[in-house]
Amino acid sequence: MRENLADDWVPEACTLPTVEQPLRRDEFDALFSEDVISVQPVSAERLRFGLRAYPEAAARAAGLAVKETGCCSFFAFDLSIGDAMVSMTVSTGPAHAEVLAALAERAAARVGGRA
Repeated sequence: MRENLADDWVPEACTLPTVEQPLRRDEFDALFSEDVISVQPVSAERLRFGLRAYPEAAARAAGLAVKETGCCSFFAFDLSIGDAMVSMTVSTGPAHAEVLAALAERAAARVGGRA
């Protein structure tokens, strides 16, 4: 995803008011740069983020997942904690695979504070 694209990749199915979309994007960017340590596409419809194994990282990911399912019901989130590892898997249907791919690209560009 190109940086100057801003929020053009947000699908019409998202019910988050347009004025709030940059704020949510910033929340995702903070998660990606501060807490995500790996981005692993599982399939075109599934994406797994490896997170720092800290309670704060898990809490931030869970809070963001709850908010996001409130406006983008086409996403499903699964937070997994075990063996000193934390991961969040994001799933969607075929109609929104492009949105998931854009999210993966945005995350990969920011992992570990890059971008």
